[in-house]
Amino acid sequence: MFEALTEKFNDAFRKLSGRGRITEANVRDAMGDVRTALLEADVNYQVARKFCDDVVQKAAGTEVIKSLHPGQLMVKIVHDELVELMGPVDTNVYFVSPPPTVIMMAGLQGSGKTTTCGKLALHCKSKGKRPVMAACDLQRPAAVEQLAIVGAQADVPVFKVEGETNPVRVARQSIQWARDNDCDVVIIDTAGRLHVDQEMMRQAEDIAKAASPHQIYLVCDAMTGQDAVNSAKEFNERLELDGVILTKFDSDARGGAALSVKAVTGKPIKFMGVSEKMDGLEEFHPERMAGRILGMGDVVTLVEKAQQQFDAEQAAKMQEKMAAGRFTLTDFLAQMKQMQKLGSMKDILKMMPGLGGQADAMQVDDGEIRQMEAVILSMTERERENPSMIEASRRRRIARGSGTEVQDVSGLIKSFDQAAGMMKQMAGLGMRDRMKFAQQMGQIGMMGGTPRFKVKQRSKRLSAKERAKRRKKRNR
Repeated sequence: MFEALTEKFNDAFRKLSGRGRITEANVRDAMGDVRTALLEADVNYQVARKFCDDVVQKAAGTEVIKSLHPGQLMVKIVHDELVELMGPVDTNVYFVSPPPTVIMMAGLQGSGKTTTCGKLALHCKSKGKRPVMAACDLQRPAAVEQLAIVGAQADVPVFKVEGETNPVRVARQSIQWARDNDCDVVIIDTAGRLHVDQEMMRQAEDIAKAASPHQIYLVCDAMTGQDAVNSAKEFNERLELDGVILTKFDSDARGGAALSVKAVTGKPIKFMGVSEKMDGLEEFHPERMAGRILGMGDVVTLVEKAQQQFDAEQAAKMQEKMAAGRFTLTDFLAQMKQMQKLGSMKDILKMMPGLGGQADAMQVDDGEIRQMEAVILSMTERERENPSMIEASRRRRIARGSGTEVQDVSGLIKSFDQAAGMMKQMAGLGMRDRMKFAQQMGQIGMMGGTPRFKVKQRSKRLSAKERAKRRKKRNR
């Protein structure tokens, strides 16, 4: 989402890093480029100007211009200012006692409000709650049916009243239904419009008065830039929001809404939608987002994702197999498929420290994992357990079965041998040594470019006599 902004920031820092000493004029020139980048990213003009002025003031106040490493200090100052611009944020959803906790969702039509209701319900379920979604969008055709489909995907009940045309009555009845059916969270999906208008606002206010929601979240489309900030300001004046949920964070949006909404409305971004899947809702952390914007990665979020996806017991068994040298191609494929659950390889690389700004330039093909899976599944169980037995004729058979080339099969086996060797080494190391080893291997990998399956074919073909001799030897 922030690729263009990240590139502009890095260009500004490179200008400063190339100087042994810098002047206040150099800092102002660099921040002038940053301000242009912020405006191009659709950041509010007043916010962009204040941000750059604050950075220049702090740079002079902390003796950056006299420092031996001005570029590094400027990165820290800009990072801290970005965190302050977007935060502080409390990502907790507070649940009341006695239940139910009522959460009202508002927003313009097309912002992803109905899908976000399902994502938030799933988030509440992960906290041990029993949510229900109330279908109060009676304006848009098929909105109730869409919420029912979302509810089925999230395995969350949906309260609806057939033939009802008054959303206020539906909202009021949904709360009583939640009490009667042992549900402790009610998420109210309200109607939206293509733009802010009085009728929509009046209806939202009526629902808020009838349901007395404990929290009101505004769902904004990150791709709309300043329009999202303007609608957030309008909604906040009428409803007194508790937070904002930005959707379509995985799009090519420029990021202006994420950087402007807190400064303009005073309301923090609580969550961000990172995919269309029901589990594609992440808590918004300003310090992590600042790291992503500056190309510093977001390893904390990556670790949290890994903890959610990886089974501790399965990981312990896998470590034992690695240490004993019993790591097979079946295990190798299972590890690759676990990595896929974290997202695309490019998204993972963006979260790695030092690689965030380079991820787009790297040639990363997620299709290679699918190709790898086809090759491995075309092997017999015995071949997966013992890849060393896969000689030329077996490789040709596997290539035909998987729709690949012989060199793809050879390259996969070579990659597996290298990975198995590294994993066996890592299995016997302590955590600190593992980190150091992984860093070294990462640097080696970066020097060699993106690893691929393809290897050179042998230039010399065996003669018919030599092939017959080998065939005879195998049949003994």
